[in-house]
Amino acid sequence: MPNKNEITIEIPKNLEMELKALVETGYYKNMSEFIKDAIKVILAVRKDLRIEISCLLYKEGKISLGKAVEIADTNYEEMKEILARKGIGRRIGSETVEELKEALENLEEWREKEEKK
Repeated sequence: MPNKNEITIEIPKNLEMELKALVETGYYKNMSEFIKDAIKVILAVRKDLRIEISCLLYKEGKISLGKAVEIADTNYEEMKEILARKGIGRRIGSETVEELKEALENLEEWREKEEKK
């Protein structure tokens, strides 16, 4: 079973009323499902946010360059340039077997995209 985290948010009464009404329409089974969907939509349209997230997580060593490329929805060269502009040093090579596998998968996906161009 996936690890679930809970976040508490405060919302104005009128927004709470609207969210409850949205659930009652049947479009979402609960407010949590709507909020998760809203976050996904925001991140899908805000590349700047995805780039900032990927840079921070990469800088903190929580993700590999390949994962940063995936989150930012960019290519390796662009991600390297972004990191350099932000003064974030790149780690050379994979630090774990998992990172190596992830890098290989990302490279294969990138090659497929390039071949389709």
